[in-house]
Amino acid sequence: MKFSHTVRKTLALLLCAASAQVFAQETKVKFQLDWRFEGPAALFLVAKSKGYFAEEKLDVTIDAGNGSGNAVNRVASGSYDMGFADLAALMEFIANNPTAPTKPVGVMMVYNDTPAAVMALKKSGIKTPADLVGKKLGSPVFDAGRRAYPIFAKANGLDATKANWVSMDPPLRETMLVKGDVDAITGFYFTSLLNLNARGIKDEEVVVLSYPNYGVKLYGNAIIASDSFIKQKPEAIKGFLRAFAKASKDVMANPEAAIKVLKERDGLVDEKLELRRLKLAITSAIATPNAKAEGFGQISGPRLSLMASQVSDAYNTKTRVDPNLIWNASFLPSKAELNVFPK
Repeated sequence: MKFSHTVRKTLALLLCAASAQVFAQETKVKFQLDWRFEGPAALFLVAKSKGYFAEEKLDVTIDAGNGSGNAVNRVASGSYDMGFADLAALMEFIANNPTAPTKPVGVMMVYNDTPAAVMALKKSGIKTPADLVGKKLGSPVFDAGRRAYPIFAKANGLDATKANWVSMDPPLRETMLVKGDVDAITGFYFTSLLNLNARGIKDEEVVVLSYPNYGVKLYGNAIIASDSFIKQKPEAIKGFLRAFAKASKDVMANPEAAIKVLKERDGLVDEKLELRRLKLAITSAIATPNAKAEGFGQISGPRLSLMASQVSDAYNTKTRVDPNLIWNASFLPSKAELNVFPK
């Protein structure tokens, strides 16, 4: 009995030590979203909920954000290891901070097409970009669509310098459009449309001038990583992207289940609303013809170079955006693992 007790005690200690060793081997990853816990955030939350990150020996913390610019800054400062941000915001940071000791880099494309759009109510008479001449445009000053408006304007023969902008905080954007304080707004399609719905405006009452449908070839949001994390934990980045790709496949195959995971993280979310937002994000930005042509998570070199030049001009950056400093594809999963789009 004494021997048996000793053996059991020894085995228990060995198991505890083994568990502690496994736990110690997990790499902690602080991840910054671009915005609140809304539909698209399910892509990351599912990877955590289903244990895909844990399978890669990653202990991932996912925090809500308040804009792509802030996400880039927080990853650049080292407050976060990785993040989710508009690629134009990343380009702007790097071009405006050429001597910064640390610079984030894009490692995986998610929104292959920018979700940015100009939106108006049909009763305004706005039907095409040309109808925006002389109208009041509204958005927060940091809005991605507003920042990229010169690119949209140039693609459609408009003079961006003559745009009449009205600035407001994000929660007031759609309200001011409904009230008639502005004639049109810029914003992410799947955000502003649903915000208008929440204010009693039906889809058929809204005119959507989607940037990709009007000659703008900008990429949207990508997963970014700090250069220090790239140097210190390259395998962790590879594992993160493998887990994310696996989760993305699940989310696109079953968005309803993904929203249940979102609801678990934030009990206040409106499941019906966020399911629609997620589906709109998938169709308009993630599983697009461009994304299917280039491959999930990947980019086209010439298209990235064009975007770098356009952002340099539109954002009036201190230095020209060097596309070679923006992207690092070496951490992407295999082509088989990136085969995530539903058939």
